Amino acid sequence: MYRTTTCASPRALGHREERHPLAASYFERTDRHRYKPTAHASGAWDTDEMHFSPLGGLVVHAIDRYRAERPPSGLLLSRISFDILGRIALDECEILVESIRPGRTIELLEAVVRTADRPVVRARAWLLTAVDTGAVAGGADARLAPPDGLAGQSLGAVWPGGHCASVDVRPVTPSRPGRAAVWVSTDLDLVAGEPSSSLASYVALVDTANGIAVRRSPTEWMFPNVDLTIHLHRQPEGRRLGLDTAVTFGPTGQGLTSSVLHDVHGPVGRAEQLLTVRPLAGR
Repeated sequence: MYRTTTCASPRALGHREERHPLAASYFERTDRHRYKPTAHASGAWDTDEMHFSPLGGLVVHAIDRYRAERPPSGLLLSRISFDILGRIALDECEILVESIRPGRTIELLEAVVRTADRPVVRARAWLLTAVDTGAVAGGADARLAPPDGLAGQSLGAVWPGGHCASVDVRPVTPSRPGRAAVWVSTDLDLVAGEPSSSLASYVALVDTANGIAVRRSPTEWMFPNVDLTIHLHRQPEGRRLGLDTAVTFGPTGQGLTSSVLHDVHGPVGRAEQLLTVRPLAGR
């Protein structure tokens, strides 16, 4: 998650008391366009903030609801980009969706997330027409080994916050600094009492990529992402996300977290996250 000021270390933040009651979901609906986060949505850099991963899934959920209220188009969400505009408090948020480039075969939607009457996330989603291209399909990355039988572990050993504690991580190969291949899943619902699409549940896990292949200890360096862009060449299925992730730090404070995205049937696309890399205060 992006914030504009230096934050305390994750280890120190791990002992902060959660203010929100535990629930079996990341969010609860409070109005047609408004949602309240539960403790499971709390962030890794600061547990008073919202982790972006479940919020990204919630944006897709809001887009799904917007589209369900319109005539069926047969279009598929094929790219979504999120710009994180600043600190996202662990408070109620509003998500409004509109079409900014209508079309019969291509459409562009925009969703804006607001907390305390200010925008904190702007997302744009390209919808493309569905066509049978099975005869020419090809060029995807190699498949990850399946998750069945792999030992699970928690991100809580490295990161504080409700979201990191809520996900099950199953390494495919031993991780090393800046490199990891894992399966991620959660038993929690995205929104209490509401079914979510496979895509919304899948996107709700993707921002986890920046925490699974840390290049340097988050107790010494901060490297939050200011954006997340997901490109899909196939619609993901199921509730498991496979991440084949590499993290690069440049020499002038910028970094990239790059991931090939998988479901249990194989690769589905890619995700990129731009990082702001800074030493923690007092280091």
